[in-house]
Amino acid sequence: MQILIISPTQTGIGGIAQHVQGLANFLKNNGHKVDILSSENTFTIPVKGLKNPSFAVSAFLKTKFKKGNDIVHAHNLPSALPMKHASGKKVLTLHGIYSKQIDVLHGQTTGKLSSSYEKDALSWADAITVISREAYDYYAKLGFQVSLVPNAIDIQSLPQKAERIHAKQIIFAGRLSKEKGILDLLEIAKKLPKEIHLLVLGSGPEEEKVKQSAKSHTNIHYLGYVPKDRTISLIRGSDVLVQPSLAEGVSSTILEAMACKTPVITTNVGDNKELLNNGTCGIIIEPNSPQKLLEQTLGLLENKQRAESFRESAFKQVQKYDWSQVGKLYLNIYESLLV
Repeated sequence: MQILIISPTQTGIGGIAQHVQGLANFLKNNGHKVDILSSENTFTIPVKGLKNPSFAVSAFLKTKFKKGNDIVHAHNLPSALPMKHASGKKVLTLHGIYSKQIDVLHGQTTGKLSSSYEKDALSWADAITVISREAYDYYAKLGFQVSLVPNAIDIQSLPQKAERIHAKQIIFAGRLSKEKGILDLLEIAKKLPKEIHLLVLGSGPEEEKVKQSAKSHTNIHYLGYVPKDRTISLIRGSDVLVQPSLAEGVSSTILEAMACKTPVITTNVGDNKELLNNGTCGIIIEPNSPQKLLEQTLGLLENKQRAESFRESAFKQVQKYDWSQVGKLYLNIYESLLV
């Protein structure tokens, strides 16, 4: 098959980028031809609120020159417009509930506008997939036929090196934006005992606040954007991965932490509760609960036996989220459209 993947991003540590990289590698390894159209090879306006719309328009223009596709696989709503006018059967994957994510980032008015566009965009696809049970239930209730294909990682390719910088080390890796809970994380970071060090990896609109916190507190360390291999090594070398998201699908970072046997503390959003089974594979709290996040983090650092139990249970659980399993689900959808 010849497959065109359209995505707002294909590089970095963000969830969509990692998903696209993993899917493309799986397809290529199975003998398919893959072309990727993303903001990395398409003109965008690098300004908050304009980057995704400018990508949609630029990618729409470029799809006119990409003929002969069997499948066009678009990721998230900014990719839907170029998908609509591309040649080939059309698959749209939603990485979360898009209009709700816009609510969190830009407010309810913008969220309502995006909800209207969302319904139009879904109607342009021949097949719709979502990566979480929460999103599946949401879009099914709107009357759309959707398939649940979870996020995935390539477990065997993850670096085995563990990088520990501090004796007690917790880590956050992801986009530095409100919906990822970075503001809650900074609030608890100020209350951490001096001997517990927080590593923050990533970039995004709240980057300046992270930098200021790192300047003010000797145990907060902002590492900025870190290449994937080192990110994994730092996760593997940490005592706890903390991800206090306000909105999520199936987090690649959480999957990677599970595969690295690093205990996870996260929030009850998206499919986190299905991934971790609270109290069995990790700890799940309600979003917007910085004090609870602090208490659970300190408690897990003290309870070595509980942390070890999480490591082993999570490692067993994550095996079904490997690309060797999940990639076959996408191929089944592609093949059903081409019959």
